[in-house]
Amino acid sequence: MEIQSVVAKGVFNAPAYAQAYKVTGVTSLVFVAGQVALDEKGEPTHLGDFKAQARAVLEAVKQLVEASGSSIDKIVKLTVFLTDARYRPDFGPIRDAFFGGKVPPLAVIEVGALMRPEWLIEIEAIAVT
Repeated sequence: MEIQSVVAKGVFNAPAYAQAYKVTGVTSLVFVAGQVALDEKGEPTHLGDFKAQARAVLEAVKQLVEASGSSIDKIVKLTVFLTDARYRPDFGPIRDAFFGGKVPPLAVIEVGALMRPEWLIEIEAIAVT
């Protein structure tokens, strides 16, 4: 399996993340449902602490991807939902620490609310194996 970053003439090549990936030789796809900051009993954690929630959510995504037999470096798409766009500058360094370099293609979307008012961030992912 090979993951290649795709750059197109006339399209901005973002320094922090890939605009597109081409994946060849894939064995399986892993679709990770939207993850939020929950403990093992399903209770919200890190109330009011965006940075702690972001780390917890990314850790949950990482653990689910690894449980599927894949790894964080094989995540090919992230969708990030923030309840406030002002969290975006705080999210970047946390995200970068998990990915250790250029991040896969992603969308960051501000939403009016998530399913519970305690949640400040939710992340979906697609990975390959």
